[in-house]
Amino acid sequence: MAERLVETKGIGKNFGISPALVDVSLTLAPGECLGLVGHNGAGKSTLMNILTGIFPPSSGAFSLNGRLQDAGYNVRAANSRGVWAVFQELSLCLNLTVAENLRVFHPEFRGWGWRKRAGDAITAILDEIFPGHGIRPNQRVETLNLGRRQVVEIAKAFAAGDGLGLLILDEPTSALDYHTARQLIDHLNRIKGGSIGIIYISHILDEVLACTDRIVVMKDGRISGEVASRDATRDRLIELMGSKSASAGEARGGDRQSRDLSGRPLLISPRRPEEKGGLRLTLREGEVVGLAGLAGHGQTDLLIELFDWRRNPDYRIEGPLTFIPGDRQRDGNFPLWSIIKNLTILVYPRVRRYRIIDLSLERSVSGRWRDSIGIRAASLGDNILSLSGGNQQKVLFARCLESAAKAILMDDPTRGVDVGTKEIIYRLIREERDRGRSFVWYTTEMDELKHCDRVYVFRNGSMVAEIPGTEATEEAVLRSSF
Repeated sequence: MAERLVETKGIGKNFGISPALVDVSLTLAPGECLGLVGHNGAGKSTLMNILTGIFPPSSGAFSLNGRLQDAGYNVRAANSRGVWAVFQELSLCLNLTVAENLRVFHPEFRGWGWRKRAGDAITAILDEIFPGHGIRPNQRVETLNLGRRQVVEIAKAFAAGDGLGLLILDEPTSALDYHTARQLIDHLNRIKGGSIGIIYISHILDEVLACTDRIVVMKDGRISGEVASRDATRDRLIELMGSKSASAGEARGGDRQSRDLSGRPLLISPRRPEEKGGLRLTLREGEVVGLAGLAGHGQTDLLIELFDWRRNPDYRIEGPLTFIPGDRQRDGNFPLWSIIKNLTILVYPRVRRYRIIDLSLERSVSGRWRDSIGIRAASLGDNILSLSGGNQQKVLFARCLESAAKAILMDDPTRGVDVGTKEIIYRLIREERDRGRSFVWYTTEMDELKHCDRVYVFRNGSMVAEIPGTEATEEAVLRSSF
């Protein structure tokens, strides 16, 4: 592959006096799938924003198909030259249908009958990549759960057809269950070697290893290493990121011993289990309960039902709850507020003096969490949206752990979070559990179920199986999911 689809030379990017990228040089050939990994804030998304024309580099240059990009390069120019991206923070218009969203981003669907042609086109792509997706082209996007929205976002990028040259996938499976993520990985492996170059960014290292040809590792805005995928291992990639390789127990499942919690008081219990029959969730003090199964089968609905406890006819709740939502942009962040305000909003009674918020107490609380969980920010007084997606998720996690809630409901809380931070979060969950705090944890990552005492598997809106955490293997969950 002598031809170079993408070539960057000494790319740098500064935001004020803070460097986000320093002397980044890489190449990508047509038909190649390049993995890009690194901790949150390593510079991966910044580099992709430059390639997609969202903002220009501060230094260096890059070329597409041998053509040097000038100062006029922007998103429209990138699309016209075959560059399309799927970002973790989705770009869909929630008030429009699936077909109408395709029309927004691909204006070639116009004229009489465009809606049917757009619907047929997006459906064909969905059928090819995600068989059994269950998405209709006339559905409004706001009616789809986060996982299905991500599926539509991916299909929208592939709709460029023959005009697609470079496809950037930035955390494309962060809201997908294992089965759907596997469908995408299989599709990428089918199209490798063709005309499309792919840059695949993910914190799920097993996925990166499964679909890429080469892997570039970034750290602190620089490239810290490169390795052929066939020679790479998970521990080697973690080492290049600058982290110590976790032990097998920590990285792949935490503590796996069975714990007898039968004598602990119930925090969540069904009011009338006999009326509807089947399985109903229970949660005891100091317990971690996992929710599993294919995405969109009722896991998030149950979390919302539990959180809205005042209008909950099915479950009895003892003590206060708090909630880490799966869609941080829509349900988690206060986008006009600072990082400090977003983190401390649940503990205002503890950070005020004489009914007035004490700014020094606010800074003390948020500073402690910045240090313990590694929130990468130039200043905690900056707007929450100045953070990367993973760092925003850290703020939401810290907000809930700082609260007085006895139980925390978590909707895929490590979505978009790097492997090092995940280990910190797992440790914090274990420590809080040992202090008596409880968790209901929906996750799309199979490995995370091994941190749970019990796991409920969902299918078609109902819990169909209960599995001890020590037996929550991929095979056991998938067997109950279909």
